[in-house]
Amino acid sequence: MKMQKKQFRIGELAKRLNVERFVIRFWEKEFNLKPSRSDGGQRFYEEKDFQRFRQIKELLYNQGFTINGARQQLKQPNGSHVLASQKTTMEKEKSTTTPIGLHPRIIELRERLVQLRKLL
Repeated sequence: MKMQKKQFRIGELAKRLNVERFVIRFWEKEFNLKPSRSDGGQRFYEEKDFQRFRQIKELLYNQGFTINGARQQLKQPNGSHVLASQKTTMEKEKSTTTPIGLHPRIIELRERLVQLRKLL
């Protein structure tokens, strides 16, 4: 049976996740992840770190969560889900209802932006 390495560097983690190294560093910052470091400051990751990054990638890339929504989802007990408002969408907004709690000036500006977008 082949033994797996206990620790690996950022380049190997990025390759396993099929993302660039800067993405790993960005996710570390956004999700407050702290990999172990050598005395020289080099990052080292374990299998549990890989699993966490893979979960983040799934939420962001495949399930369409925002960074904030993914953070909330990761805090949920297994099986729980955050509100759909924490997800992103590429579809144009279809609803003409006014979101609850928005100040009238913001609503007006939002409507103007929609009109401007139609002109482009």
